[in-house]
Amino acid sequence: MKAIAVNGSPRKTWNTAALLEHALAGAAAKGAETELVHLYDHDFTGCVSCFACKKIGGKSYGRCAVNDGLAPILEKAAGADILLLGTPVYFGAETGEMRSFLERLLFPFLTYTPEYASLFPGRLRVGLVYTMNVPEQYLPTFGYDKTFAATQGTLSQIFGNCELLLSTDTYQFSDYSEYLSTCFDAGAKKKRHEDVFPEDCRRAFELGEKLAAAAKG
Repeated sequence: MKAIAVNGSPRKTWNTAALLEHALAGAAAKGAETELVHLYDHDFTGCVSCFACKKIGGKSYGRCAVNDGLAPILEKAAGADILLLGTPVYFGAETGEMRSFLERLLFPFLTYTPEYASLFPGRLRVGLVYTMNVPEQYLPTFGYDKTFAATQGTLSQIFGNCELLLSTDTYQFSDYSEYLSTCFDAGAKKKRHEDVFPEDCRRAFELGEKLAAAAKG
């Protein structure tokens, strides 16, 4: 059983990466072999709209034809048993790198049929992790809830399932005094990171366990 986590944050040791590592640890506790991929380490683009993945009888039908740094990661993701996707929220959505990854991962499996049926041939258990500065009660105000639901819905449409984990009101800097960030209460952010983020990590671990248990069938 293989679990792969894809980090859509440029930071390798902060909130998003930490949650993915805990989720992988949960999957490993159920016997999964794990791997963490940092998207910002790789050179790639989003979908180039070539439609080779849609060409009936074409050599790239049902898979992305672009051969760049993302190609081997897409192959690993599609061939895994568990896929964990993590991203901070930038301007109300996933990071650009995560969005490009999702375009390239999902579009080849989506068919232009009346029901937009999926070509995905395997059984993949999916977890989607978001981190953000916004407190949970403001998610509807900024429309974040709709963004998260849309991405979760698309992943569910392609793969048949998607579990969502949100980590809100996160700690962005180790020293807020070094940055112009007066809209935040640095003390409250630090306290929340100490008191609440460990609980988020526990939930991430349990998410990994749950997905691994489901993958075992």
